[in-house]
This record gives sequence, C-alpha cells and structure tokens, in this order.
Amino acid sequence: MLPLYIAILLLVTSIPAPLVLSQTQTYNLNTKFQGNDFFDGFRWETMDDPTHGRTNFVDQETAQNTNLSYANPAGAFMMKADNHSIVSPGPSSRGRDSIRITSYKCWGDSLIIIDLEHMPAGCATWPAFWTSSQRGPWPNGGEIDMIEGVNTNSNNLASLHTTPNCSITPNQAQKGSIVSTNCDSSVNYNQGCGVASNTPNSYGGGFNNNDGGYFATWRSPNGISMWFWPRNAPNVPPEISQGDFSGMITPANPSWGTPDSNVTFQQNCDYYSHFDCHEIIFDLTFCGDWAGSAFSAAGCGPNCEDFVNNNPEAFQEAYWEVNALRIYTPS
Repeated sequence: MLPLYIAILLLVTSIPAPLVLSQTQTYNLNTKFQGNDFFDGFRWETMDDPTHGRTNFVDQETAQNTNLSYANPAGAFMMKADNHSIVSPGPSSRGRDSIRITSYKCWGDSLIIIDLEHMPAGCATWPAFWTSSQRGPWPNGGEIDMIEGVNTNSNNLASLHTTPNCSITPNQAQKGSIVSTNCDSSVNYNQGCGVASNTPNSYGGGFNNNDGGYFATWRSPNGISMWFWPRNAPNVPPEISQGDFSGMITPANPSWGTPDSNVTFQQNCDYYSHFDCHEIIFDLTFCGDWAGSAFSAAGCGPNCEDFVNNNPEAFQEAYWEVNALRIYTPS
C-alpha cells in the first residue's frame, strides 16, 4: 500500500487543472473594416432567410443602387432595410428588402471589437451580429451570437449554438444572467446556451438613443468572453474607444472590468471539436422563428407579416451604422 502522502499527491496531480483566462497574451490587429472596406471584405447573401423571416435579402448591386448599403460622409458603414415600399402579400414576395452580409475571411482564436453607432430596432425586427463556421455545414464548427434581439427588447443576448455535448459552466464571474446552459442546437428548439446582458442600453432603442457603444468578443480555448461599454461610459478602455491604438491589445486586462458574458467550457465542452474558423455575419430579418413568435407579446400587434408588408414607415430605425470593426489575432 502506498504511503498516504504519496497517494494524495498522485490524486491531486491526476486532476486536470482548470483553464485560466490569461491576462498577458497580446493580440495584434489582423483586419480592420471601416466605411467602404465592407464592400471588398464581405459578400451580400441572397438566399431565402433560413429563419423563415418576411425578408428579401438583396445582392450588393441592388443594395448600393437602392441606397441600402453605403458609407456615409462620417465614414461609417450603413446597412438598411427598405422603409418606403408596400410589400406584396403572400408567396409572390419573400418580404421587405434587407441586408445579410458574410465576410470572405474566417478567424479562429481572436478578439473582435465593434464600434457601433446604431443597430436595427423596433417591432418585427430581428438583427444579429454573429460568427459561424466557414466549413460547416451548420451547426458543425459552431455559432457565436454577439449581438441579437427582437422587436422592442432592451437587453442584448449573447449565445452559442453547437453540435451535441457542449454546455456552459454556471456561476462564472459575469454581469449578465444565464438564460440556458445547453449549447446543443438540436434541443430546446435551437435555443442554444445564452447570457442576457444586465447592462442598460445594451440593445435596441436605448442603445441607439445613447449613441451606441462598443462590443468586444474574446475567443480562445479557455472560453468565450464578451464585454459591452455604452459610448459615454467613463470606464471604456482607451484601446477600445480610440481606434487602432498601437495595433496591439491584451484582452481581459483589469481595465476591462467584469465581462457581460463569460463562458468557460473546461470538461463541459471540447473547444476544438465544437469551434473552428468562423466567418463574421451581419443580418437583419423580420418576423420569422423568433421575432414573429414574440411579436404579439411585445405589444406590436396581431400579425407580424401584415405589419412588415404594410408599414414601411415603421422601419425608419431598421438599420446598422458601423463606425469600425476590428479583428485581432494572437501575437
């Protein structure tokens, strides 16, 4: 029989050490999109909306010719829905003209920072800023939703969607509230695992009325952490608010504070089999699986599709205004 102290030593050293978020790893600027950069770095998707929205995604030429995609005089990039036309009812039309764009490049371990002035808001809207596996097919390789909500929501939802055998660890140091822990897209009607922000003005009309803000998403084998800072917040780190800074950033340094969402996997999810090289996607759809089912409960009316078809003036706020999008990768 082994001496007790040796047995204890063997037991302790055999237990896998928990993954700890490094605060010393530096990341260098890899890619920046600002203004017209988006036209070269993204493709305009024209497929039927996979979430069954009352939406007609248009190609780049149409988007530019109809002023739905352009760089404004301040240098921000705009993506808008049509807010002038009555839409023909029924299957003769897919729905209201809108935008869905996907980056040509993909990134693995990375830090994504977006300086966002305005996001789509209002009844029937379902905007999202997210990443998804370039190789796929979905849900292989995973999905990371960084900004998402519907109708008149006021709090951002950050979520993950994966293949089976992936869940998030509860009781992490984060400001948000866990909505669900199972990331498997095949259960709970593809709810995924998500954290709802408790930071005011993190989504929708409140966000826009506050001149927007900054979102940062840090992805590594340790986990996926997300921060949000309102534009006028006194604690916005200078490397977040002042453009490229030196081109080098240390994620999660103390000045960043507690993340809104802090997902660590450890033994609950094998990172490398669930997440691979991701494209970046912006889209704006209407009604569909989420916004449509929540339309009446949001006090928006009895029928989402009729609302979209007949009320173009209701979509004056249905646009993205992106000041800059920056992607950093490990040094």
